[in-house]
Amino acid sequence: MPDRVVDYLVRTVADRGITQIFGVDGANIEDLYDAIFDAGGSPAGIVAKHEFSAATMADGYARSTGGMGVVAATSGGGAMNLVAGLAESFTSRVPVLALVGQAPTNLEGIGAFQDSSGLAESIDAAALFAAVSRYCARVTDPAELPAQLEAAIAAAEGGGPAVLLIPKDVQQQAMPDISAVPTAEAGRDSSMSPLAPGISARSFAAELADARRIGKVVIIAGDQIARDNARDELAELVAALDASIGLAPDAKDVYSNTGPGYCGVAGTMGHAELVEALAAASACLLIGTRLPVTARAGLDAALADLPVLSVGALPPYLATTHTTSADLAETITTLLAGLGAAPVTSARSTGITAMTVPEAAGPGLRYRTVVEAIERALPDGADVFADAGNTGASVVHYLRVPERGRFTVALGMGGMGYAFGAGIGSAFARRAAPDGPHRTVVIAGDGSFFMHGMEMHTAIEHDLPITFVVFNNNAHAMCVTREQLYYRDRYSFNRFQSSHLGAGIAAMFPGLPARTVSDAHRLPDALDHSFTATGPSFLEILCDPDEVPPFLPFLSALESSRSTP
Repeated sequence: MPDRVVDYLVRTVADRGITQIFGVDGANIEDLYDAIFDAGGSPAGIVAKHEFSAATMADGYARSTGGMGVVAATSGGGAMNLVAGLAESFTSRVPVLALVGQAPTNLEGIGAFQDSSGLAESIDAAALFAAVSRYCARVTDPAELPAQLEAAIAAAEGGGPAVLLIPKDVQQQAMPDISAVPTAEAGRDSSMSPLAPGISARSFAAELADARRIGKVVIIAGDQIARDNARDELAELVAALDASIGLAPDAKDVYSNTGPGYCGVAGTMGHAELVEALAAASACLLIGTRLPVTARAGLDAALADLPVLSVGALPPYLATTHTTSADLAETITTLLAGLGAAPVTSARSTGITAMTVPEAAGPGLRYRTVVEAIERALPDGADVFADAGNTGASVVHYLRVPERGRFTVALGMGGMGYAFGAGIGSAFARRAAPDGPHRTVVIAGDGSFFMHGMEMHTAIEHDLPITFVVFNNNAHAMCVTREQLYYRDRYSFNRFQSSHLGAGIAAMFPGLPARTVSDAHRLPDALDHSFTATGPSFLEILCDPDEVPPFLPFLSALESSRSTP
């Protein structure tokens, strides 16, 4: 029997070394799962509980492997549910390929169930997904699929999602002989050289060398370092420049959090040491970050008085002398050759100053107490996925990432519940990593848990080494804080009735290690049991909904209110 379109898709994914296809099954994508079965389960078909989580699984898988994630969804509501997840990958430039089923072509425009062809006033899926992807195409002819698939993969590997919309009848069709059909070369855009045309490595390195002679260079590094696997090269550059270094909030794992020159995190959840370093610097070098507001807040004044150089896939949001790089490992190596060796004089970082937050008097544990206890208990090489909100702000600010571990926080869209799916996707890849198994730790609030926390069922099904830590303050606490600071604390739409998540999860999943902690003295033991479990575990930590997190806009608003007569 000749290969079908779906067989070709599955084989292409497998040939690229991708080990899982994440998704939710349904009538107009079920042939893809049939092909996965026929292929012997390589790649494995992982059925999630919701398409948003499936998309974030592909996103987390891609971030942890440095490769591409693949997500599959059926038509209609299944396709629509992908949009928020793909939007995060789009904004954060994460390579994801989405294979989206569509109604059969002979039913398009005549009232087909879940028709999104754009005909007869139906939703136009191609227009919808074009807004959240680097490439989107509707597959209507198997002969055109190889070129469309290669173009999609090349676009995704350039940074962001690519979407193929495939009607059910097209999925079932036989693939023609494609041996003589030319295909687009996969991979990064070859026009994006390590240093952009017109900017020589020698002149760029000379500017850095001049700045180093005059004073201290401060580097702010972003998550493209992780995508380009350029951590070692970044460390060499810090040493060669004897630089101070700060990290964008979503890039805490690209440089040792106790390494030489480390000044903490930049932006809304950042540290005073970085602001002080910039105030005394001769120049700032941005590497792999566009420096959005979350990474730039509180730094504008200091940056305005400095020469700012930048290297990365896209220019930053502020004015810089920029050079485009699609491969930071290669680019930094080129710069190092131009700089020459320099003595390493920076001392290793011994500590960074936490923001001063108001004393909290409510029930439960304090964010800093919990996060620092988590840091002490984390296994070697643990990967941390933090969710949005007050919980995420606290983790970004207080937590030091363990050596060999990864850290991810979704600040592209800041979608609540992202960490559950993304952590699961990463856990599939990292439980058998070349440098040994890694435990994944998802840290989220109860609001995020109620959105997408039941995706943990997928982790239980596959016995993944993952711990879900939920800070339960019975609220959308960041919204509660905003009500208090910006709307005179006259009301709250964002406080919940009390829930008992630990007991509920324990009852729902017998045998799953599930605990609740409300006492700081019991926290170390509970963390130890949760992190040493062989499979999944769940830990609920009771917190105060009125505690203000280490988040610069909130603390500035508090300071302003105190100084206003």
